[in-house]
Amino acid sequence: MSSSAPVAPKSQNIVWHGETVSRAQREAAMGGKGAVVWLTGLSGSGKSSVARRAEQLLLDQGVHAYVLDGDNVRFGLCRDLGFSPQDRAENIRRVGEVAKLFADACVVVLTAFVSPYRADRDAVRALLPEGAFLEAWVDTPIELCAARDPKGLYEKARQGLIAEFTGVSAPYEEPLRPELRLQTAGQTVDETAAEVIAALRARGLIR
Repeated sequence: MSSSAPVAPKSQNIVWHGETVSRAQREAAMGGKGAVVWLTGLSGSGKSSVARRAEQLLLDQGVHAYVLDGDNVRFGLCRDLGFSPQDRAENIRRVGEVAKLFADACVVVLTAFVSPYRADRDAVRALLPEGAFLEAWVDTPIELCAARDPKGLYEKARQGLIAEFTGVSAPYEEPLRPELRLQTAGQTVDETAAEVIAALRARGLIR
């Protein structure tokens, strides 16, 4: 992560303060590295379930981990945003900045966001050091997502009751080169979460 000031903040009356504790020092003190596992996929694909299970498995192994969930952040950090393309982009921008801070504090962050646009996901990747961002495409067929429909959203979208719903009336741009492609159809949440853990370990991000 760069320690240089962000580009062109709105306010001109602020000054960037450089760090006095390095990332390496934090890693040594915390006994681990920070990373972001960005789970992206359609509503109902299993993102939140996989993120929550992976979080528990990591904590059981003594790894500092935390989930940022797409719905939950809209109750606080992003409660002023809707689902227009512009609001979706701002939602992901804010979450990306929060995830960056968590990762810098040596936490493994598991995010669960539809995040339908490649440019938004790539912008978050650019915030993290090389190798610290894992794009995890939860590749679940839309038919299965709709059959699960845990929130009843697909039916509402098809009735025209929800505008700009990803997969029905708004696009989803599939990842082109994700670090992980998780296919939840035909396997358990534990099996899918184990793939996430294995990927983190293979990259030396956890022991």
